[in-house]
Amino acid sequence: MQQESARRSNRDRTEATRADLIAAARKLFTEKSYAETGTPEIVAAAGVTRGALYHHFADKQALFAAVVEQEAAAVAEEIERASPPSLFARDALIAGSDAYLAAMRAPGRTRLLLLDGPAVLGRAAMDEIDNRHGNRSLREGLVAAMRSQSMMRLPVEALTALLAAAFDRAALAIEAGASTEDYRAVLMALIDGLSPQAPGSVRTR
Repeated sequence: MQQESARRSNRDRTEATRADLIAAARKLFTEKSYAETGTPEIVAAAGVTRGALYHHFADKQALFAAVVEQEAAAVAEEIERASPPSLFARDALIAGSDAYLAAMRAPGRTRLLLLDGPAVLGRAAMDEIDNRHGNRSLREGLVAAMRSQSMMRLPVEALTALLAAAFDRAALAIEAGASTEDYRAVLMALIDGLSPQAPGSVRTR
């Protein structure tokens, strides 16, 4: 019993140290950028040793990847919370779209996910992270809409990639000061344009 309690206590401390490192790194990466942040600053901010950092992460890039993964998961959680299965498929897509734009307004998030993420980790690694989180949520919403016949049938991977790119571009523009309403209106028009009843729509097998 005491051994089990000790193992649990050690595991809790390990998880807490990892969480502290990720939180400290996120703050510094968003305030200073990845390139301008050094590991001595991270361990000082987290209140741990360099040995603890390298026990959990191979290097600064691995820690950055963990930060990005956590941010991507947080965005996906917001999308899924806003678009439960009880909603009609189109309504879920609209609610998820609004949730994405709102989630991306979190300070530093566009830099982490849309700028530094691809630059530091590479496009292929970022695509893998996106496909585990936000793109997965979008893909599931598109599939549900096609199955309910509220959206024309199209190649789902290509559609997911192109819509995700549009959402990312909107988030970057809004971060830079563009009108949220303008970009939202265009994104909603894109979604509505995929309706089988939309003028000029083409159904594919």
